[in-house]
Order: sequence, then C-alpha cells, then structure tokens
Amino acid sequence: AKAMAEGGLARSRARCAVAITGVAGPGGGSEAKPVGLVHFALAVTGRETLHLERRYGDLGRAEIRRRAVLDALDLLLRAAA
Repeated sequence: AKAMAEGGLARSRARCAVAITGVAGPGGGSEAKPVGLVHFALAVTGRETLHLERRYGDLGRAEIRRRAVLDALDLLLRAAA
C-alpha cells in the first residue's frame, strides 16, 4: 500500500494519495493473510507516508469494502488537516 500511494503521488500532480490493498473475501485468505486484512497508506507531499493496518475479520466482502472506504476517507481527512 505504501508503494502504491507513493507511486500515485509521484506520477501525478496531486498533493496526496491514498492506497488500499488486502483480502476482502469471500475466498483468497490464508493464515498469514486472512480475509478481512486490509492495508492502507496515505502519501502527502512533504510528509512521511502513513501506513494503517486493519483486521476487520470475515464480515463479508461488501462490509469489508464499506469499512475500508470509510477508513480511506478518514485518511484523506487527515491529509487535509
């Protein structure tokens, strides 16, 4: 997620970029990377890139994605502060 956000920032005229990656399910999880594990990154020009990890659990694909969107929007609000 960190490399994705930093790459987006470097390749655009944006001043901030958010990236999300993880396992929303219903399959694809493993012991090391279970369903519900999501990584976020926020890259802002002139600031250290922020990484956030969430373990939502196996709540279903739609709910994991909904929560991930809310957390990503929260990161963007942090960028504006």
